[in-house]
Amino acid sequence: MQIDTELEHLRELYRCMARIRAFENAAEIVSQGGVSAYNKTADGSAKVRGPLHLSTGQEAVPAGVCAHLGKSDLLTSTHRGHGHTLAKGADLQRMMCELYGKATGFNGGKGGSMHIADFSVGMLGANGVVAAGLPIAVGAAHAQKLQGRPHITVCFFGDGAINRGPFLESLNWARIHQLPVLFVCEDNRWSATTASANMIAGEGAGARSQALGITAHPVNGNEVWNVHALAGELIKEIRAGSGPRLLHAITYRLKGHVSVDPAAYRDPKEVEQARLLDPLLLAQARYEERGGAAQDLSHIDAQAQQEVHAALAAAEAAPWPDLNEAYTDIQTTGAGQWF
Repeated sequence: MQIDTELEHLRELYRCMARIRAFENAAEIVSQGGVSAYNKTADGSAKVRGPLHLSTGQEAVPAGVCAHLGKSDLLTSTHRGHGHTLAKGADLQRMMCELYGKATGFNGGKGGSMHIADFSVGMLGANGVVAAGLPIAVGAAHAQKLQGRPHITVCFFGDGAINRGPFLESLNWARIHQLPVLFVCEDNRWSATTASANMIAGEGAGARSQALGITAHPVNGNEVWNVHALAGELIKEIRAGSGPRLLHAITYRLKGHVSVDPAAYRDPKEVEQARLLDPLLLAQARYEERGGAAQDLSHIDAQAQQEVHAALAAAEAAPWPDLNEAYTDIQTTGAGQWF
């Protein structure tokens, strides 16, 4: 019975990762104007509007963490946030429409890949500014505490963000006020096109968090079952009133900084070694080791492909935003120069 329960959990975690991977693989191809099984009539033009930052190879982190969250829990993301958004429960089809810049996207086509938000599932937004999600998350968590809500906020950020001021300011504020927030550092070891290790003094995110009195917990960010288990413990502590915690997930970004970046600055051997530790492959191996049938996960992969194919078709057919919407949802300066 215990094995059956573990297999069930693994299947659902794998399902989340497979959907993220299928979505990003498809978005990558159409952002490059390529022809594929997803886009058989491509005319060579890029369908995705604006930069597309992929999280390929990091799927285990959002899948493992967000499995413990409900709609009323809040989340902030990064410029590499498709996985966080899907894992939080956002609609895959509407997200593809947003990437295409269509009116039926989450943000009416105005947000694009880097500024997706879906308040209906507690996803407060991706952010094109490195580390900008940290103070937003802390503000949200402070509001939750002041309003006496029994929910938490989860803040995803990359290792590159820990060298920016908002990291220190946000963790300090969260600790002082004992806020219900889980900080999740997705340490993919690359800050854009620069190896992070060369730019981070000391022992990194965990050490800096500990220095501020926030307990930090490292985890292999490619092993979804371990991420899930540890995140569950930390989230339980936070819900019980422990104050903030930090999860330091060591993972790897398999693709370039953006979808059109071949990442030639990386050692090919490093990338090939990382591919052997692909979180989906590791989950497949564990599932079969525990007695699960390989076709179970193959079926999940096929379902994810079908879902993404339908999302691409919907995005292709969706209408463009009305021109009259161009100057809505903006902050007015009071001077009227936009009109």
